[in-house]
Amino acid sequence: MFIGEYNHNLDDKGRLAIPAKFRAILKKGAVVTKGLDNCLFLYSKEQFEVIAQKFASLPISQAKARAFARHMLAGAMDVDFDNQGRINLPEYLRVFAGLRKNTIIAGLYNRLEIWDERQWNNYKASAEKNSNAIAEELGDLGI
Repeated sequence: MFIGEYNHNLDDKGRLAIPAKFRAILKKGAVVTKGLDNCLFLYSKEQFEVIAQKFASLPISQAKARAFARHMLAGAMDVDFDNQGRINLPEYLRVFAGLRKNTIIAGLYNRLEIWDERQWNNYKASAEKNSNAIAEELGDLGI
């Protein structure tokens, strides 16, 4: 399970260290893809396979289903760890997420999110400010 918030620096070559406690979960491989809210999603290969199968089962006759599957699948890239526990983020994904040197890696149970630190702080401040209203809306979903 991925939980917590971690600060890491992206180097000039696009390499990002993943927290050591998560590397065991990702040792069989990992996939990084375009996420939502201008961040990247990092999944274990096993979890990404589950998600990819769900996208493959969406009706191709629906434009929104096609668009979201393209967003998540066409933007995906297998990543491997180097000896220092770093992954290399492709340039197109770094540009998509607006990643600069300072990044945040946030654990969200079945995935990690990779954020530019400034964007994460802005997002988090907004979400925390509206947390009561968000909680009320989620109450309708049984949460």
